[in-house]
Amino acid sequence: MAKEDAEPRMGRPRSVRFNSLFSEDEFGEDQPSASPASGGSSWSDREPSLHPPAPDAFPGSSPGTLSDSMEGTSATSLLSPTIREGWLDKNPPQGSYIYQRRWVKLDTDYLRYFDSEKDTYSKRLIPVSSISRVSSVGDQKFEVVTNNRNFVFRAENDADRNEWIRTLQQIAEERKGKAAVRTSMSLATDSATELADKSGFLELRGFKHKLFVVVAGDKVFLYKNAEDYRLGIGITYIEMNVGNVKEVDRRGFDLTTPYRIFSFSADSEQEKEEWVEAMQQSITEALSNSEVAERIWAVESNRFCADCGSPKPDWASINLCVVICKRCAGEHRGLGPGITKVRSLKMDRKVWTEELIELFQRFGNIMANQFWAANVPPSEAISPTSGSQERKRFLIAKYREGKYRHYHPLFGNQEELDRALCAAVTTSDLAETQALLFCGASVTCDTGDPQCPTPLALAERSGQRLQMEFLLHNKTSEPPRLEMVCSEEKPYSVHLPSITHNGFFYKTPSMVKPISERKGLEEFSRRWCTLQDGVLSYYENDRNTVPNGEIRVEEIVCLVNNPLHAHGIESTFEVYTEADRLYLFGLESPASAREWLKSIAKSFVHPCAEELLALDFERLGRLHYKGGLTLERAQEGWFALVGSTLHVCSEDGRRQEPLQLRKLQELSIQGDHEVLVLVERRRTLYIQGERKLDFLGWVHAIQKAASSSGDTLSEQQLTESDVPLLVDRCIDYITQCGLTSEGIYRKSGQNSKTTSLLEVLQRDARCVRLKEGEHHVDDVANTLKRFFRDLGDGLFTRRWAPNWLWATALEDEEAKVGEYRQLLAALPPVNRATLKALINHLFRVQCFSGENQMNTHNLAIVFGPTLFQTDGKDYKAGRVVEDLISHYVEIFNVNDQEMKKQQDEITAIMKMREASSSGTQQAGDFICTVYLEEKKTETEQHVKIPATMTAEELTFEILDRRKIVMKEKDYWSCFEVNEREEAERPLHYSEKVLPILHCLGTESYLVVKKQMSMENMLIYLASRVGDCKHGMMKFREERNLLGLGLSTGFHDRYFILNHSWLRLYKEVRSLRQRSPPLESSHKPEKEWPVRNLKVYLGVKKKLRPPTCWGFTVFYENEKHEKQQWYLCCDTQADLREWFATFLQVQNGGALWPSERPRARVARPQQDARLGNISLIPLRGNESEMRNSVAAFATDPLTLLRNV
Repeated sequence: MAKEDAEPRMGRPRSVRFNSLFSEDEFGEDQPSASPASGGSSWSDREPSLHPPAPDAFPGSSPGTLSDSMEGTSATSLLSPTIREGWLDKNPPQGSYIYQRRWVKLDTDYLRYFDSEKDTYSKRLIPVSSISRVSSVGDQKFEVVTNNRNFVFRAENDADRNEWIRTLQQIAEERKGKAAVRTSMSLATDSATELADKSGFLELRGFKHKLFVVVAGDKVFLYKNAEDYRLGIGITYIEMNVGNVKEVDRRGFDLTTPYRIFSFSADSEQEKEEWVEAMQQSITEALSNSEVAERIWAVESNRFCADCGSPKPDWASINLCVVICKRCAGEHRGLGPGITKVRSLKMDRKVWTEELIELFQRFGNIMANQFWAANVPPSEAISPTSGSQERKRFLIAKYREGKYRHYHPLFGNQEELDRALCAAVTTSDLAETQALLFCGASVTCDTGDPQCPTPLALAERSGQRLQMEFLLHNKTSEPPRLEMVCSEEKPYSVHLPSITHNGFFYKTPSMVKPISERKGLEEFSRRWCTLQDGVLSYYENDRNTVPNGEIRVEEIVCLVNNPLHAHGIESTFEVYTEADRLYLFGLESPASAREWLKSIAKSFVHPCAEELLALDFERLGRLHYKGGLTLERAQEGWFALVGSTLHVCSEDGRRQEPLQLRKLQELSIQGDHEVLVLVERRRTLYIQGERKLDFLGWVHAIQKAASSSGDTLSEQQLTESDVPLLVDRCIDYITQCGLTSEGIYRKSGQNSKTTSLLEVLQRDARCVRLKEGEHHVDDVANTLKRFFRDLGDGLFTRRWAPNWLWATALEDEEAKVGEYRQLLAALPPVNRATLKALINHLFRVQCFSGENQMNTHNLAIVFGPTLFQTDGKDYKAGRVVEDLISHYVEIFNVNDQEMKKQQDEITAIMKMREASSSGTQQAGDFICTVYLEEKKTETEQHVKIPATMTAEELTFEILDRRKIVMKEKDYWSCFEVNEREEAERPLHYSEKVLPILHCLGTESYLVVKKQMSMENMLIYLASRVGDCKHGMMKFREERNLLGLGLSTGFHDRYFILNHSWLRLYKEVRSLRQRSPPLESSHKPEKEWPVRNLKVYLGVKKKLRPPTCWGFTVFYENEKHEKQQWYLCCDTQADLREWFATFLQVQNGGALWPSERPRARVARPQQDARLGNISLIPLRGNESEMRNSVAAFATDPLTLLRNV
């Protein structure tokens, strides 16, 4: 809600407070909040075990103290005591008029708010480090502005508000000041976003959507999604020193605390075990002795890793006197004890003497880095997100080679260094001792004093305890030595194992293009080949000593194992190099070829990916990719293609969950064949084409592996639930368009159309969208039947089909159902899932038998011979199908929740058909799900969409169903929301809905909600002069998803929008230049016809837009070529004005209907004292509205005197 639209305090209702982990902020960043009473993803009174106990259940506790919450028992929290707390009203997003009362706490790390002062777990935590500004916005309100969103609070009075503002500003400024001296190498992140020990999505009981869960140190953080994790804006965190983890079932486990029970569910049993192990490790860490850590962390610079800047480091190098994080500690160990001695702050209790603790307090990371990191180039510095290889290279350079150290003036003069060390240890100057020792001074040098022969003895005589401690831990330390390094190493270049192999094989000349045809035997030459010392050499014969050519293994980027007899020799394989050359080798024995493949693979594959060598791969190599939480930069990974599964190993050695290519939701190439995009249900992977030759090979191989490869069910493209995509597409279409079609499945479609549609779906069902008007219901039904009839091995399989037919002879229904269930369990998983999906669909079809004349018996007659692939003379096949439909719930173990959802869908479809009997609707109308205000299960409505329905009619339909009264100034509209692009578009009230539905992707939906900016847009259009809009905006063009090609950030450009064109100029046009007569003489850099533009509000966050007021614009020309680009405005007012002009131009000047339907005229008007005061009454014609604007400009109080 805009600040100028702020409503008066008096009369504003507050929502009823309820106890939940989420708030409206977490569920609807882009939609107005639903009432708390709607439930949703909250802990309700039905789960009393999840509510915290009363404060007086703990002796000595009282409201408002730290003992009321988990923070009181946490060692970490003792470092961050509560600075200020109290009740505030919080404004939910999207300008709702209803404030919610929240208990707000502020400490040095977080601003958090809760349902009540008794709650342990917050509804939202905002890192203090992300707060950029705190300001008053009037009416006892203040606004907390963060890097990615704003939060508005309201205090009881001005004094309380001012105190909150003062405290927040002070803490935020202190945090910024401290951040400047944390480390000279990288910016430290907040503890909520520190590098996680384990992270990913988990289901949490009671919630529809998965949460992004992070195990980091001794805490578990909960986030709404991965983007919030990256930004550091969380929901709450769980201190694991009071937690306990217990496995519940195959995929579920409970995290129990004294305050709540968190019931999680993972995607697989293996993943559950990984989560349980990570949380148990977190508990162990939380229960370890943190006294040493607290004392060392008391020094500000010690709260961040000395090497990468990660927060809360709990390891240390006791001889270097640096505090480091767990990941850097692992790389420190690799340097050896002569360089660094690594110990834990929490677990190695015996090591930490009082002198050593005091040494770390006096030294601190800042003093250590003034020596070790005095000359670190920004390009070589590491960060908390750096990979293991990057850390290793940096730490070797920093400590083993001393590359970045501050050299002592005496460096190189051993005698002078030793003499200076003997003098330094008698003083308290630890920095001088450090510089001398690590620039070559000997800790055991001869002092020349018989009574004190060593520097250690001199320090003891001088009473310098800390100097003694430092020397003792460095008695065996090796001084850094800058080793000679050969030419710049590649990121993947490591010492690879020396593999030796030799023998004869055949090869063709090297190629610079992909192999497009079969190579005959005559094209191969027999050569003697050796693999030794990292070089693959090939000779004319085994007697020659000079090779004809050679390939260095570090230059190999891909290895391909071809199918047998792909070329003129039985077994062949391909080798791709960085120079974009392809080598084809062949052997007559498959066993010999396999040995060569394994030998070459072992010699060039990075040790971090050596587990991929155990796979029977078809293609193996390294590629650059983006994915997960690291979309900002591409990283190198190792890929192995095995059948239809793509295995990935990241550069830090972490093996990711394999991608099932046949289950991809999207497979596309972006840009000029630069990026291969693989979209799975839980993640998206962007594979980049660094080298054209091997990248094209990967693209073709992945596309082939992701397509259907045979006629059995397991060889088809599949959905996430293991149902063939072809079956899923047909069932969905018939459910939407054909449930009431008379004789559905009994009537045959056109044979030619059926054949054509089946071929297209079998080729790539992922790219097929069945649309009403283009595909007839009977053609789609016939396609589904033909697919099952021609299916290799059949749906019931040849092995088990006779058993299914035999079971029909059982007279006892209970015994028959039991037999069917056993046979169902014996089917392969894909067959079992497909059979359930099909019978579920037929169960729905027979629910409409009164209209389609297809009851259970009739469906059985049609599908029995089809599924069992018989001639129809055996009645038993039909009896099996009839039994499966009749006993669907018992045989397929359908639970009450699943059955209720299905019944609700059937009821919704039945309601949509009621109008058919009166002839008011057309056959084959589309049924879709529309949401009210936000995308939640309880807000969804199943609506019949006739071809003539407009967005206004759809809006009224949804409001009528929910009995919502539209008031005078309620601008309810239907929005198209694109979740992937993080953008939305209000549909014009006259737009037809059905064409829009046919174009919606899987990540888009329709929602009916208030259009909060409509009143301001109408005011602007009524007051402006002329029909042209011009001005500066920030522009970014996108030709792919990864910032390649033309995408180079946002740039200032001048735009002119008139009734037919949007034109872009590099420079500002003068008024004379903008006049119509002269406009043609100044050619724009770009121009687009307005009628071909689709303008959405919002720009996705990963593009890092310069402001939060932006558009996403889609353009499609007559050739159906598409472009996508983004515009950002400087203010919210600019955004409204540009968007209003776009709508006006595209819709002939009519933004909102001048008259509502008569049924709506008599609705009660909104009380002006509640909610938003309309400064200008939007009534009358355009002339009257202009007069209202003029009156308001003269005397702004005129319109308020009658309120």
